Amino acid sequence: MNGHYQENGMENLMLFEVVKMGKSAMQSVVDDWIEAYKTDRDMALLDLINFFIQCSGCKGVVSGEMFRNMQNSEIIRRMTEEFDEDSGDYPLTMAGPLWKKFKGSFCEFIAVLVRQCQYSIIYDEYLMDTVISLLTGLSDSQVRAFRHTSTLAAMKLMTALVNVALNLSINMDNTQRQYETERNKNVAKRANDRLELLLQKRKELQENQDEIENMMNAIFKGVFVHRYRDAIAEIRAITIEEIGMWMKLYSDAFLNDSYLKYVGWTMHDKQGEVRLKCLTALQGLYYNRELNTRLELFTSRFKDRIVSMTLDKEYDVAVQAIKLLTLVLHSTDEVLSPEDCESVYHLVYSAHRPVAIAAGEFLFKKLFSTREPEEEGAPKRRGRQSPNANLIKTTVFFFLESELHEHAAYLVDSLWESGADLLKDWECMTSLLLDDPVPGEEALTDRQETALIEIMLCTVRQAAECHPPVGRGTGKRVMTAKEKKTQLDDRTRMTELFAVTLPPLLAKYSIDTEKVTNLLQLPQFFDLDIYTTGRLEKHLEALLRQIREIVEKHTDTEVLEACSKTYHALCNEEFTIFNRVDIARSQLLDEMVDKFNRLLEDFLQEGEEPDDDDAYQVLSTLKRITAFHNAHDLSQWDLFSSNFKLLNTGIENGDMPEQIVVHALQCTHYVVLWYLAKVSEGSHRKEELVSLRKQMRMFCLMCQRYLTNVNTTVKEQAFTILCDVLLVFSHQMVSGGREQLEPLVYSPDDSLQTELLSFILHHVFIDQDDDTGSTDGQQDDEAAKIEALHKRRNLLAAYCKLIIYNVVEMNTGADIFKQYMRVRMEKRFTQTREIGSLERTSNPGNLTLFHEMLSELGTGFDRSSSAFCGIKELARRFSLTFGLDQVKTRDAIAMLHKDGIEFAFKEPSPQGEGNPPLHLAFLDILSEFSSKLMRQDKRTVHMYLERFMTFQMALQRDDCWLPLISYRNSLQAGGDDDTMSVVSGYSSRGSSVRSKKTKAATPTCVFSLAEESSSSSADMSWQHQSMQTPVMMPSPHLTSTMMRGPGDMREEQHPHPHTLPQTPQLHQTPIDYNTQVTWMLAQRQQEEVRQQQERAMNYAKLRTNLQQAIRRGTGLMEEDEEPIVEDVMMSSEGRMEDLNEGMDFDTMDIDLPPSKNRRERSELKPDYFDPGSIMDESVIAMF
Repeated sequence: MNGHYQENGMENLMLFEVVKMGKSAMQSVVDDWIEAYKTDRDMALLDLINFFIQCSGCKGVVSGEMFRNMQNSEIIRRMTEEFDEDSGDYPLTMAGPLWKKFKGSFCEFIAVLVRQCQYSIIYDEYLMDTVISLLTGLSDSQVRAFRHTSTLAAMKLMTALVNVALNLSINMDNTQRQYETERNKNVAKRANDRLELLLQKRKELQENQDEIENMMNAIFKGVFVHRYRDAIAEIRAITIEEIGMWMKLYSDAFLNDSYLKYVGWTMHDKQGEVRLKCLTALQGLYYNRELNTRLELFTSRFKDRIVSMTLDKEYDVAVQAIKLLTLVLHSTDEVLSPEDCESVYHLVYSAHRPVAIAAGEFLFKKLFSTREPEEEGAPKRRGRQSPNANLIKTTVFFFLESELHEHAAYLVDSLWESGADLLKDWECMTSLLLDDPVPGEEALTDRQETALIEIMLCTVRQAAECHPPVGRGTGKRVMTAKEKKTQLDDRTRMTELFAVTLPPLLAKYSIDTEKVTNLLQLPQFFDLDIYTTGRLEKHLEALLRQIREIVEKHTDTEVLEACSKTYHALCNEEFTIFNRVDIARSQLLDEMVDKFNRLLEDFLQEGEEPDDDDAYQVLSTLKRITAFHNAHDLSQWDLFSSNFKLLNTGIENGDMPEQIVVHALQCTHYVVLWYLAKVSEGSHRKEELVSLRKQMRMFCLMCQRYLTNVNTTVKEQAFTILCDVLLVFSHQMVSGGREQLEPLVYSPDDSLQTELLSFILHHVFIDQDDDTGSTDGQQDDEAAKIEALHKRRNLLAAYCKLIIYNVVEMNTGADIFKQYMRVRMEKRFTQTREIGSLERTSNPGNLTLFHEMLSELGTGFDRSSSAFCGIKELARRFSLTFGLDQVKTRDAIAMLHKDGIEFAFKEPSPQGEGNPPLHLAFLDILSEFSSKLMRQDKRTVHMYLERFMTFQMALQRDDCWLPLISYRNSLQAGGDDDTMSVVSGYSSRGSSVRSKKTKAATPTCVFSLAEESSSSSADMSWQHQSMQTPVMMPSPHLTSTMMRGPGDMREEQHPHPHTLPQTPQLHQTPIDYNTQVTWMLAQRQQEEVRQQQERAMNYAKLRTNLQQAIRRGTGLMEEDEEPIVEDVMMSSEGRMEDLNEGMDFDTMDIDLPPSKNRRERSELKPDYFDPGSIMDESVIAMF
């Protein structure tokens, strides 16, 4: 097992290999090492030193000669030079299953080593001195791997020593007790030899205790005091985690303000990982009530910080902060003020479920811990007299005081884990609602009864569905067998109870809309078999009677829909009660439809003016039918004809009441959808398809006519329904093997598309004030503004669905997208990218805005104007919607650049030749999409751009040409490694060869890529495109100078005579002129390269000098590509000094009288226990 020492300094580091493999028999490994130490301690200790070096990821090995003749600082400096500069990983940070277990094995090895040595060699003043000195030196290293590994080892070593010190303290107490007992005996019975043995044993224990305390002091002052403020969060977290263990294990020595201050200070750490360790460390202390008295000063000093951490941006930290406050609350109620508690109370409504659960536990401990004790032998009180009655009332009071009346489900979910038994006491809840209060008891108010019914409904839903409310879901979770059994038992119990109590509850609150709506939802969670197995049919009849009466009494939509859903839940063919419920439902619907037809005939009778009472009767009946038609198939009653007649009359006369038209449109919509569902289910006749097609088209035409109605509510209803119908009956309906429905496919004509677009532009993209001005003058009502905004977003979403599924022409989306930056209606836009349609709408949208800007500002507009900047911002946001998958969007981006380039050069300048094209500024907008091009496509787009350019354009540097310059630069940035000519964009044959490692599966771009060997862009062509465009004259190839040395560049500065053009002559050919331009710009490029190389050389010299200076100073700098000067200390002294005020925070020394048997040895190196000896003044100054 042990390494075999060799004179050349190389060793077999088997100790590291064994720990790395995670052998379970760690004790045997340690025992073998101890035996080797007893045989040759230098050899074994050298093996242990190399073990720590190897665990840090260092490839160097400490030889025997180095160990004998070099100081620790010199050894560490030598090991620093052996680090692998190519990788920053080391065992504690490496990935993989083997390295994941390494940290645990490493810590276990240290703990077992100290435990096995605690009665022997740990006190030889050689082993621990050497190890502590080494770890202290490594922990002050600038090398992160050394610092991290040694800090972990030192902290675990300290924890092991704390356990040893604790055992020694216990043994000393036992020895002292035995000594006192023996000494108190009579002289005749006293054993003097035993007293001498006990005195000698106590003396040895005291000496050992002194030794251990000296070791702990050395580690604490040499490692912890510096590393708890290390620059690396993981190192800081290690120190805080371990000091929490010390205070918990050995509270007599460590649990005082001198050590608690470090935890309190670190609670302000910027990293959530460190703050989390602080809280978990404190939880271990507050959990033990015996330690509360020692924590009083700390609690008063840092309580406010802990309370503020309940709102931490890291949810894990917030959860632990709440749990810590719960422990504080459990220990004493006087510490937390009402304001502190209230800051936690509101977190029960948090969207993050762990935070809400923790806050719910805190709330339960605070409000519900004072349960009335039940007398022994007394019968168990039930219902209103049960002990839970007051607690349920307290829950209601809390819910009302929180003023979040739409979030009862979140409150119930928060309290579910800590107070499920209380929340499932439905018998007590129903008793509070139905029974009269006893004398002296205050009855619930109407508002409290409403809140109790809402909470009761939420508890029933939570018990039946066993998942959190919307917004708190953590994904699908497989229920355990125990949870499933609990769910079934709860459903059985709630059904047996509410089957009996629900009818009287509905009878009592039948006229209260809110209460009835909540109560009617209870049957949806019943186990309907209980009605039969429990012989509760009479209660079912009573329930059906109450529902019928409620339908006849109410016209509120929410109540009617709740009744409809209840009938739908009870009308389940799987249960025996179906026939009974179905008969009751059919009777109710027959009466409603007959009444509607009769009232409608009188209402539409010619020659008579309908009064308000007739309109109200028609509307109330139509509301009931519409609510039931949503969940029930009423196809057997011909509702289409009556509703269509009603709508047609409204169009002809124009005086139809608003709500009648709205509900008639909705009811007709349900008729069409139910008809489609019936046709889609199975076999159908051709006549049915023809009839449905006719009804659908008639209804669409009717909705289109209502788009021009004077009433806004009617128009919005017609628009929403029309969009839904167009989407349902689009070409998508024939997918999935439903080709038989193809005759029903309906595509809107141009006039309908125009009207839909016009509606969006005039009713959605409007100012907020204009929209809210029509809401009864409630311009200042924020709720009305939010509701209006929500309505507009729904309208926009309905239309965007038509664009997404190609129901309307894609170019109509340009008019939508151009409004994006004006009103910031962002929803649904990014979804268009999923079907590859954004490239078809983003450029048209930008072009439309660009044309509008030109018409408003003229051709000489300012590119810094708000209008132009707005278009650029729109383009930037569009580019973000393409995502990171460049292969998927390759063709779309390529076509976008192609169309943009053509548009930019389409119109020549009205001022004549020599001026930029009219739309050249559009290239500035197009450059926002350059980053989405693949590297190989940037060169192709650049070549296509130069087909439109002339030589004069390439030389222009005026402000008016900046869009072209910036666009070309965007295409060249991050492109291929070969360097293009500044004018032509061509690279030499040698430098343009692409790597043959390129994946062959890369899809071909929409461009027809030019051959690499081509010397002219004239051969460049776009797929399916042949255009006559201005083509630049071909230019000769120039070898790239980007990677040449200074000597080569100097040689190229003197070209051959035939290459260097002479004074330009009028008869000079275009080829010569192109050569001249290319050479001039290449010279400029060479100068820039030379300057860059000079700057790089200067930086390299500075880096070398810095490394040498550091090596001369500390010798601990990690050699990396850049000097890492990050030790290690957080700049938080000012904050620490502020927190230090008001507490006695002098660092405590564990300095009982020094051991008398501690010997001064010549072999004790002077840098042991002295971290300052291995650091020069420059490093110490940082501390």
